[in-house]
Amino acid sequence: MTMKNITYATILLMVYAVAATVNVVAELQRFEHLPTKADGSLDILVIGDWGRRGLYNQSYVAFQMGKVGEKIDADFIVSTGDNFYEDGLVNDQDSLFDESFTQVYTVTSLQKQWYSVLGNHDYRGNVSAQLSPTLTHKDSKWLCLRSFIVNSGIVEFFFVDTTPFQDKYFTEEEHTYDWSGILPREEYLSNVLKEVDMALEESNATWKIVIGHHTIFSAGSHGNTQELVDQLLPILEAKDVDLYINGHDHCLQHISSQNSQLQFLTSGGGSKAWRGEVNQWDPKEMKFYYDGQGFMTLRVTDNEISVAFYNVFGEIIHSWRTSKYTHMDS
Repeated sequence: MTMKNITYATILLMVYAVAATVNVVAELQRFEHLPTKADGSLDILVIGDWGRRGLYNQSYVAFQMGKVGEKIDADFIVSTGDNFYEDGLVNDQDSLFDESFTQVYTVTSLQKQWYSVLGNHDYRGNVSAQLSPTLTHKDSKWLCLRSFIVNSGIVEFFFVDTTPFQDKYFTEEEHTYDWSGILPREEYLSNVLKEVDMALEESNATWKIVIGHHTIFSAGSHGNTQELVDQLLPILEAKDVDLYINGHDHCLQHISSQNSQLQFLTSGGGSKAWRGEVNQWDPKEMKFYYDGQGFMTLRVTDNEISVAFYNVFGEIIHSWRTSKYTHMDS
């Protein structure tokens, strides 16, 4: 990443951090990350639920990601949240950032831009710490915001802050959450939905991909997130979104919608997994479920998207591709 890009990202982080401290929900920040390959294709690594100081096979997953990232010449990495366990970061000097991120994802192919959303565990810490430009200065590949857009020409990625949507986090007594910049909650959620809706409506990209931490549909231990089913899903279906990618459930998963072209992809196997809880699901929709560690790759061209899921050994355990005209499982 060039110094110009680092400066741009840092400035945007500062703007967003200031907005959060005064309880303002600004228009979604936009980043441009265009393909650099001669054929115009885009290759992305996707990982979620990872930050455990290399434990629970995090380091092994990172090693395999590095190998695959080199093979596909990854353009950037997407993190689906729960970046730092168990309770986010204490502040922007927290050693957990270095020990769980910088010192784990060391392979050359992973020294690309990381675009990250917040998970519920991140909200148990100091949220402003993860949004702080100080972290970007420490490690230039880090960028985390609440909700934002990455424009890659043929595809636009819409990152959505999903934790504030779930009611239970506002009532449970077991954990404390950092709601600074969120309250009043109803206003915040209304603005997020409005901005996502408008951005999707205005998008001219061939492909539209939405990324959030929480599941919409899942056969894993957390299951469906009803608040997202009720509030976010209708927007995604109405605006012809192609993929919804999430973490939260510590598994790899692919669910196909029977109502639209929308596919639900879970990449939450970045570290601790193997929970052994899998719920029954309609086999017409459940294309793949793996209760273990791993990550996902995404290849996007003008007329096709290809998805592959890798386990902790670097083996492809599920693949799928689609065009704008036909859907083909492989």
